[in-house]
Amino acid sequence: MLLQLEGDPAVAVRERVRRDREDLVRRPMIELLNVVADQDPAYEDFSVWGYGEVLLRAWQRQSAIVRLACNVELGVRFDLDGLEVGVAWWYAPSVQIERYRAAVADDGSGRRLVAILRKLDAEGFELSGEQLKRPLRGYPPEHPRAALLRHKSVIAFRPLGCDDWIHTPAAADQVLAAFTQLRPLARWLVKNVAG
Repeated sequence: MLLQLEGDPAVAVRERVRRDREDLVRRPMIELLNVVADQDPAYEDFSVWGYGEVLLRAWQRQSAIVRLACNVELGVRFDLDGLEVGVAWWYAPSVQIERYRAAVADDGSGRRLVAILRKLDAEGFELSGEQLKRPLRGYPPEHPRAALLRHKSVIAFRPLGCDDWIHTPAAADQVLAAFTQLRPLARWLVKNVAG
């Protein structure tokens, strides 16, 4: 059914598979996140996009977020490649960006962020985020965390794959395990940036 939604399918195709997509993709995502929230109430505030809310014409993808704080979210995405999880601080107002930079520049919180990001990298998470192209004014170019200071967003994500467990209750275990790995970064962002 998802293969029929490749590219930018015609409205007739989208409507023909709408019910199947709801039953086979969106509803299982809601059930997955309900199980995750039952295991840890910190994950209760979640949203699963509906069919009409698909972003960037990604008809083959089902996305969901768990809100932790303003502009700090855990994400779960399902597509033909399987599940992917991540944490993102993005679309931040300037006051949050300034808080982020102050925390990165601080020796204590800045070093803690570097340690968290190194651990996530070692665990297979990809790290990204929008960055300024030039060194940030007000900070020396040789600052030990100059690259992090240029960030306007921070994203860490990892594909979990599409193994046999994806259609079983073990999918919730996989998501919870990844959320546990992401917890230090999420906490750092909530404490130092979200305010």
